[in-house]
Order: sequence, then structure tokens, then C-alpha cells
Amino acid sequence: MTEHRRGRRRRPSVTALLLGTTVVLATGVYGSGTVAGASPAGSRPPTAPTRVPDGVWRTDGYGMLVSVEGGGRRLRTYDTTAVSCLPGLLEAKGNGSGRFTDARDEGLTIAPTGPGRARLSYDGSVGHVTLRRAGALPADCTAGPKPGEGGRPDPRRVFDVFWRTYAENYPFFKAHGVDWKAVGDRFRPRVTAHTTDDELFDVFRRMIEPLHDGHTYLAAGKDKRFGGHRADTTMPTPESMARMDKAVAEAVGVPLRTWAQGALSYADLPDGTGYLRITRFTRFAAKGGPKADEAELDRALDHVLARSPRGLILDVRFNGGGSDRLGIRIAERLTDRPYTAYLKHARNDPDDPRKFTPAVPVKVTPSGSPRYTGPVAVLTGRLTISAGETFTQALMGRSPAPARIGENTQGAFSDILERRLPNGWTFGLPNEEFMRPGDRRTYDVTGIPPVVRTPVFTEEEFAAHRDSALKQARQLLAHPSPSGT
Repeated sequence: MTEHRRGRRRRPSVTALLLGTTVVLATGVYGSGTVAGASPAGSRPPTAPTRVPDGVWRTDGYGMLVSVEGGGRRLRTYDTTAVSCLPGLLEAKGNGSGRFTDARDEGLTIAPTGPGRARLSYDGSVGHVTLRRAGALPADCTAGPKPGEGGRPDPRRVFDVFWRTYAENYPFFKAHGVDWKAVGDRFRPRVTAHTTDDELFDVFRRMIEPLHDGHTYLAAGKDKRFGGHRADTTMPTPESMARMDKAVAEAVGVPLRTWAQGALSYADLPDGTGYLRITRFTRFAAKGGPKADEAELDRALDHVLARSPRGLILDVRFNGGGSDRLGIRIAERLTDRPYTAYLKHARNDPDDPRKFTPAVPVKVTPSGSPRYTGPVAVLTGRLTISAGETFTQALMGRSPAPARIGENTQGAFSDILERRLPNGWTFGLPNEEFMRPGDRRTYDVTGIPPVVRTPVFTEEEFAAHRDSALKQARQLLAHPSPSGT
């Protein structure tokens, strides 16, 4: 369930990935090299774009070159490693003032921040990418891959780009107990000029499957894709999602009002508690992009908070992710004091997965709209993924602290760094960490643990027509502690 995050820096949705839905290489080189670094950002994009001069910009991290042309009318990205430069997945049209829109009407802004420096911000994202002025675009970036046997790209070159991209950007090899160089040593000899597409896809799948990472995927066309997930997680199907929906409706026991094309649903429980279920943080509106999503979210929250619930249950046990900004927007309606939601940084040394960009705080600022500051319970589970997790993390600094009930979240926080291979396949991987303020703890891989552990959508729960997490939340909110649970 990982809803793709926007602007090619994506916040995936497991549902989208698993239900069907990223220079010429030196062959055999996959062991060393250098690339650029990254800087994430605060929670709001620049509000007054200023024209950025045409030219080539290198990202601080993220392994990209950004080319601006035609007086700020055209933007194109290029994906780089120590052994490759290929056209990226993002092309956008600009208005000459620093604003750009891609083919899906998703926006981004580039604003200068000093001599030879600029900031790229994606609509719907809480982060930004720092840009530094580069020289001319290298010839290899536009030359295209040299064809191998049969006119198609040499599978060995495709392998090298895939392996190298992970080697330079993936932060969690140690946490997963994976020696990536040993993976390359094992699989590189199996790829030859005669390797078929099916064989190559199987090699790549076998390389990344042991990572058990919900933000890794490989797509070889519309109908052939692989997405990772934690080993203890059974990924949803249309049948299992319908089963969860039915169980929730039965446990709530009163009609749910819905918004956001079904992503948001709310009910006033008989005991005066409010119950708000959020199943994704994207596609709230049928059209109109992030601004329309925010407006639809505000419409739902206005209704919910006007009910003046004596306690509020937020159910993200089945939440495939989407925009972190929407989660922050909810948090801003649930506090009367500003605080830091989390710190964010990205890997920026291709040779050392322990080195990151400077951490940047993402803030929660009280909304000017009606707010709720009473007791909150958050229901989580292993299908709380990506933006569902950053939302849960953003509420941890709230006062009073929410009661977290259920199971650990999935442990996949980073945006997805989407790449294209020389043969046209796309793949994605995480390259960031989201950290708790203060001790800088990260919940990647393991997920955010509950304070009160209960079963979530198990066969036993279904068979007994029982929802232990919801029951526990109602009991706790009937007798909340001053500091949360």
C-alpha cells in the first residue's frame, strides 16, 4: 500500500504498487564512485517564487541533475551515479517565475537562496531539495545507452545502474543485515549479454526482496512489478480490504459519513467519542492537486471538530500513505502550541551509508481554523505505512500525547527515490530518515511501536467479531491520563 508521493520524490502507496498498481555504463563496475548530496526541508514551500536562471543544477543528495531551459519554461531531471547519467522521470513546464507543472498537473517550485544556490520544493511534500549551480550538462546524459545484442541495452549495463543506485543512496543495509557488495558479487556474474528480460527481472527481485522494505519496488511495464514489504506483513488484496472495511463498520456500530472519495470517514460514537478513519493521504479530491486535497480535508475536519467530541480516535491501521503535508495539516488542527513533528535528512555520501545531510525540522504550527486539543487515541498496525507513519510520528510531540494502540507500523518513512533504467524499467528505493526530535531516534525498519499492544485485523478478531484496538481506545478515552498513554 504505498501511494506514490508527488514530484518524482514519491510517497508510495502499497495499494497502488501491489494491486496493479523508477552516460553509458562501464560494464562490470559496481564497487566505488561518488555522487552528490541532499537536504530535506521544513513543512512549507516558498510562497513567492523568484525566477531562477537557466542552466544545470545539481541536487545536494538524491543523485540528480536539474536542467532549467527556455527562460524558466522547461525543466528536466537526470539521474546520476558514478557510472551513469540517464534522463529522469520528471519533465515539467514553467511560467518563467520559478513555478513548474508536470504532465499530471503536479506542481513544484524552484527559488534562489543565494549565489549559485536554490531550493526545489514539491507541492504536497514537507521537504525540499537544495540545488547548487553546476556546469554544462554532461554529454553522456543525453547520449542514451549504447545498444547491446539485438539492439536492446546490454543487461550488464542495466544491472550496473540498478546496483549502483542502491549502493549510493540506500541507508538501511546494516539495519536489514544485508551486505550489498556481496549481493553484487553474487548476482553480477549471472548477468550476460544474453540474459532475457524475465531472467533480469528475477535477478533484481532476488536482490532487493531480502531487504523487506515497503519502499522498494521494480516495474517492468504495467503488469510486471514487484514491491517489498516487511517479512511479517501480508499485503492487502481487494478481498481483504473489503473484509477490514466490514469489520470496522460493525465495530463502530453507527453510520459513518465519508469525504475525500472515501479516504476519510467519521462517526459520533454513542459514548460521545469521535471516530475518524483515514485510509490514505492522497487523492482526496478528484482533481485540482494538493490544494484541492487540502480543501477537502479541511471540509471534513470542520465537520468533525464542530461535533466537539469528548475524545477523538484516529484510525490509521489501514493507511497506504500519500502526502506528508496532509498529515501535518491534521496535526495543526489538534494542537494549540507549535512543536517539531520530526527531523528529516537524506543520505548524501555514495561511499558511506552513515553520512547524511544536516537534519531539518518539520514543524507543526497551530492552525487558524477551529482546533481540537482534547484527548486523542491513534490506532496503528503493520498496514500503517509511509505517510500514515509520519502522521503518527507527527502526533507524538502533541500535548497531551496520544494513546497509541494496536501494532507496530510498517517502518517505511522515506520518500521514494524513483529511477529509470537504461532498458526503460522503473524502480524505487528510500534514501531518507525521519527522526524523533531530541534523541534522533528513527523508526525505520521496525516501525513505531504502540504503547498499548492489541491484535489488529487478525483471523481471531474477525471470527469473534471483535475489534480489540477500538475497544481499548474507547476505554482509555473514557479515563484519559493528563500526559497521554
